[in-house]
Amino acid sequence: MTILLDNLYFAEGPRWRNGQLWFSDMHDQCVCTVTPQGEKTTLLRLPNDEPSGLGWLPNGDLLVVSMRKRQLLCFDGKALSVHADLSELASHRCNDMVVDPLGRAYVGNFGFDLHAGEKPRSTVLVRVDPDGAAKIVDDDVFFPNGSVITADRRTLIVGETFARALTAFDIDASGDLSNKRTWAKLPKGAVPDGICLDAADGIWSASPTTNECIRQVQGGEVTHRIEVEGGAYACMIGGDHLYVLTASSSDPEACRANRDGRIEVYSAPYAAAGYA
Repeated sequence: MTILLDNLYFAEGPRWRNGQLWFSDMHDQCVCTVTPQGEKTTLLRLPNDEPSGLGWLPNGDLLVVSMRKRQLLCFDGKALSVHADLSELASHRCNDMVVDPLGRAYVGNFGFDLHAGEKPRSTVLVRVDPDGAAKIVDDDVFFPNGSVITADRRTLIVGETFARALTAFDIDASGDLSNKRTWAKLPKGAVPDGICLDAADGIWSASPTTNECIRQVQGGEVTHRIEVEGGAYACMIGGDHLYVLTASSSDPEACRANRDGRIEVYSAPYAAAGYA
């Protein structure tokens, strides 16, 4: 294991693009990139808000999930604008998402006040089209979190954190979802937070409850496990490496006090695949 970056508040939403890792330092309210050599660049800040999931429109503009305002923002390299307002659809903070090659974004949300200790309840998964139009595409998911789309663009797989499952949907030509089913259940005690897909049809799940990153194939067989020192909250493959984003806690006050978030690097047995 190599530590690529440390002294972060809480790194989330990692994406690999143009030879570097893009991520949100959620509780530091910024979106950053880091090269494989550890050179960090802060691209933008969200004052009075927290960024989460990242993705790109076909023209290269960056999409950023605004958690508190429950919006999807667009950054053209110079300025931020509101791409879609999800506040009437998402019942609580928005979090991770996946964007397909056409620019359709599938965005999750908490569904309840996690940090206030509310009882978990199901929520919705929202699709945002390239023109900013938003609609609910599933209304019964438990904390939809990390998401991937397979290389053939036909299947969306969502990590339902509080269901302890990876849930798959068929994607039709319009972007609507059907044929909801369990792709894999997580092992005892583990939950999926951020996830990524590899070229051998395996999915890596970062599990903060068990301090590990777990690779499974469809049906649930565990093929690889990587133990980490803190909670594992997200992961992404870039080149022949697996980047794991860790912290001792996801609580905003603890993250700001501790600043122990970091990005760890491990050898990846398979290359990345699909879309995340």
